[in-house]
Amino acid sequence: QVQLVESGGGSVQAGGSLIISCAASGYTLPPNCMGWFRQAPGKEREGVAVIYTGGGTTDYVDSVKGRFTISRDNDQNTVTVRLQVNSLRPEDTAMYYCASDPLFCPLDHPTSIKYWGPGTQVTVSS
Repeated sequence: QVQLVESGGGSVQAGGSLIISCAASGYTLPPNCMGWFRQAPGKEREGVAVIYTGGGTTDYVDSVKGRFTISRDNDQNTVTVRLQVNSLRPEDTAMYYCASDPLFCPLDHPTSIKYWGPGTQVTVSS
C-alpha cells in the first residue's frame, strides 16, 4: 500500500525559509513523478512543483520560480522528495501536499494524480 507522509511545515516570517519533506513508500516500482501541491483556505488546490524520475526534469508554477527548489532521492524501498522554500511570502500560506503518480503529475490538473499525503501546514506571517 502506497503511503506518503509529509513533514517540516511550520510558521515563519516573511522572507524566511523552510524545507518540507515527503517520505513515500509501498511502491512496487518507483513512481515516475512526485510533486508538491498546496491549498489555501477557500481556494482550489494548485500545483507548486513536480519532479520526474527520467532525467530529473522539474516544473514549477510561475509564482515560486527562483524561490522554491524540488529534489528527490530514491532509496531501495522509499522515495523522499523535498521542497526547499525560500523568500517566503504571506501568500505562500497553505496546506502543502505531497503527491505521486506512476505516469504524470500535471501542475494544472491535480485531480488526475493518484497518491496523496495528508499535508503539512506552512504559515507565513508578514
